[in-house]
Amino acid sequence: MVKLSHLDERGRARMVDVGHKPVTTRRAVASALVVLARQALEQVWNGGLEKGDALAVARLAGIQGAKQTPALIPLCHPLPLDHVAIELRLLLERSAIKVFAETRTRAATGVEMEALTGAAVASLALIDMVKGVDRTAHVAELKLEIKEGGSSGRWTREGFEDPFSLENKAGSKKPPRQKSAGGMDGDSNREGSLRINRRGRRDQNSPRQKRGR
Repeated sequence: MVKLSHLDERGRARMVDVGHKPVTTRRAVASALVVLARQALEQVWNGGLEKGDALAVARLAGIQGAKQTPALIPLCHPLPLDHVAIELRLLLERSAIKVFAETRTRAATGVEMEALTGAAVASLALIDMVKGVDRTAHVAELKLEIKEGGSSGRWTREGFEDPFSLENKAGSKKPPRQKSAGGMDGDSNREGSLRINRRGRRDQNSPRQKRGR
């Protein structure tokens, strides 16, 4: 039976002492799936919500959430995060937006909870932005996908393709975009991706429709 390190000899919850562990480079990737009604999905992805740009809000919320992890999860160690990134992908066939969160640090303990919290908070921010037009919006999945660093080394969920790897970011050419039946622009494999620059604007490859003035 695996012994839980967050419990002391009397079974009480405790904060694990990691002072004796070496400082190493740590990385984690987590994902969440936000399921929306089709109309709400179109409004979110095409920037049609009166409340504002839900995707930009979700991205910033995820970054902020990752940084606030020790304030939300009682036994987490405060870590000096070197990097937090949020990636959003459109899954038309599932009427959903896939949220990915990447966290990196140099510390004596892992950064998995920061990635999970980032993905969770980004997802909640999306729901907050659409709750006025879609009461059915919900988070269907939240899971760790990659863990790197420390004595246990690297762990990757079977079949997972890292959206933050250089190979997946720039190595493969995407098929030409096609207009979907629901009025959204997506790749022919029915999946789109979005990246937002530092000014909060979508790049020219984003599957967002042009709207008339």
